[in-house]
Amino acid sequence: MGTYSMALYPASKPILASLKQPFRNVNFRFCTVNQLRYLKSCDQNSYNLKSSGYNYKLARKRLFHFKFRSAAYPESKDDVAISGEKIRTLQLGFMFAIWYMLNIYFNIFNKQVLKVYPFPTTVTAFQFSCGTILILLMWALNLHPKPKINRSQFASIFLLALGHTVGNLLTNISLGKVAVSFTHTIKAMEPFFTVLLSALFFGERPSFWIVSSLLPIVGGVALASFTEASFNWIGFGSAMASNLINQTRNVYSKKLMVKKEETLDNINLFSIITIISFLLLAPAAICLEGFKFSPSYFRNAASQGLNVKDLCVRALLSGVCFHSYQQVSYMILQKVSPVTHAVGNSVKRVVVIVSSVIAFRTPVSLINSLGTGLALAGVFLYSRAKRIKPKVT
Repeated sequence: MGTYSMALYPASKPILASLKQPFRNVNFRFCTVNQLRYLKSCDQNSYNLKSSGYNYKLARKRLFHFKFRSAAYPESKDDVAISGEKIRTLQLGFMFAIWYMLNIYFNIFNKQVLKVYPFPTTVTAFQFSCGTILILLMWALNLHPKPKINRSQFASIFLLALGHTVGNLLTNISLGKVAVSFTHTIKAMEPFFTVLLSALFFGERPSFWIVSSLLPIVGGVALASFTEASFNWIGFGSAMASNLINQTRNVYSKKLMVKKEETLDNINLFSIITIISFLLLAPAAICLEGFKFSPSYFRNAASQGLNVKDLCVRALLSGVCFHSYQQVSYMILQKVSPVTHAVGNSVKRVVVIVSSVIAFRTPVSLINSLGTGLALAGVFLYSRAKRIKPKVT
């Protein structure tokens, strides 16, 4: 066997030098002088030198056990794999925590802005503008490769961006009219629209377990709606329309997948969608609400508790959080399966609802809480039911 370089106590070196092979070239870490003297007095046949992969163990039948690892050999592949898996798990946990935190702050800041400045088209366009600036900085600083798309890809992406624009606008309309917790309870209906649209347009028959999971979702949303203190038909209808638009976009994107080149990953796809959404919505905001972007409306906001500075700061923070949480969501989707991402999204909705109730002190009755919990439980069951593969007959 080869020479192994390990630290020795100075007094041990003369003793170790007199050892017979195979122990002469073996250095032991943290062995005392008495232990080495005893080793010298023993017959080497009373020791067994065992090899297992890259790890070696020198063991005596009694009294002492000496363990060492070769400095000339790397760690085993299993150890490296386990270490890499732990690091990956920690990274994912951190990313999920950031995703949830950004979502919480976005909903809080966004609601505060819409409450005193109830112009959702302008607010949504401003949020897309924040995302566009961050994306251009990302590309300018070479933090991520710039995308390369052709005309056919752009046509497909444009339709996705159109759905993204309308879906987010409708969500902000709902958030401006009803409580944050109620909007997100309604948005728990997304799986229902996914199954319905897939069946209508593509003939996909849902399994028994998927249909069963939809029952608590529909029942829970209905129960929460009947007992919601802030119920408003515009807010309710906008959230439902947002579900329909978003899931139409998702179903369409599954059938019309963009052929990605090397630089068109999920992050760049989302970036292009964000820029197109800003270009689509900015003119609409100017035409529909541009005249309301004036000092008189800012003074009205100040009379309701937010001065111009606070309003601008919260609008900026909501825009940054809006883009960042969606960017992190796409980054997570690159690392996990769609089902795992769906489960994480279900947990995120619970976290957002609870945090918004606490932040805004939203009055919630027992029946309303039961309806919300039932709907969220159904979403979780739906994500689990997606794992069950139908039997092949």
